[in-house]
Amino acid sequence: MTNHTIIKTTFPDKASAKAAARLLIERRLAACVQLLPIESVYSWQGEICEEQEILLLIKTKAERFSEVAAAIKQIHTYEVPEIVQVPIVGGNHEYLSWIDDCTN
Repeated sequence: MTNHTIIKTTFPDKASAKAAARLLIERRLAACVQLLPIESVYSWQGEICEEQEILLLIKTKAERFSEVAAAIKQIHTYEVPEIVQVPIVGGNHEYLSWIDDCTN
């Protein structure tokens, strides 16, 4: 078991996603943020919606979750942004150490 996590969120476009990623890296809240274009189908206020979004996979320490979530909420345009924590239960020791170094 490790003390590392991946936090998932989405942004409506590449520019806002990249700005969020840079902010998290600059504040040392994350070691790495991957941006992936996705298509989402979801229910919102009683309607089925389909949108192109950018998925962010944020690699950080589990103890930084609250800070990352607060930063995302501060800059996000969605009324209810996705902020989901997925624990990393194992991985390359050197990579996990690198996450520690980047987020200290």
